[in-house]
Amino acid sequence: MKPELDKLYALIDELEIAMMTTRRPDGHLESRAMATQKRAAGADLWFVASDKTAKIRDLRGDPHVNLAYYKDRTREWISVSGLATLSDDRAKIRELYASDWKMWFADEGDPRHGTPDDPRLVLIGVDIHAAVFLEVDKPQPVVLYELAKGWLTGEMPDVGEIHRVGA
Repeated sequence: MKPELDKLYALIDELEIAMMTTRRPDGHLESRAMATQKRAAGADLWFVASDKTAKIRDLRGDPHVNLAYYKDRTREWISVSGLATLSDDRAKIRELYASDWKMWFADEGDPRHGTPDDPRLVLIGVDIHAAVFLEVDKPQPVVLYELAKGWLTGEMPDVGEIHRVGA
């Protein structure tokens, strides 16, 4: 499983933005774009959010998430299912902190806004239960050829290899 996990992380590093899907209190699903943060101990994947957002409310009610990544140029994709844990641990926030977080936290008059000491910052750690992803191992012209061939012949295009991690 280690080689598959390494491939998964490498692809996530390239894609960076995930659509995180949570379950709302009314049972419906909701997705939003979230930037994957650098890797650190304590969770398989990390995200940051404001404690007042709907996603935090959703995760308090149901920690199950799906993370979907897609790379348009290569057609590579990832689907991750897992359990989210919320953390306001200042040491972990400082470890993961990136200066671009500041733009996502409005200045509400508190001089700590957007800094690691901002009390609104909450980390979302996701422990991966399972993942499925397409690794494209062909040059883009070959992928385009395979897609066109599939379109014309009705055969499934051979653009890469499907990998599975976990359950």
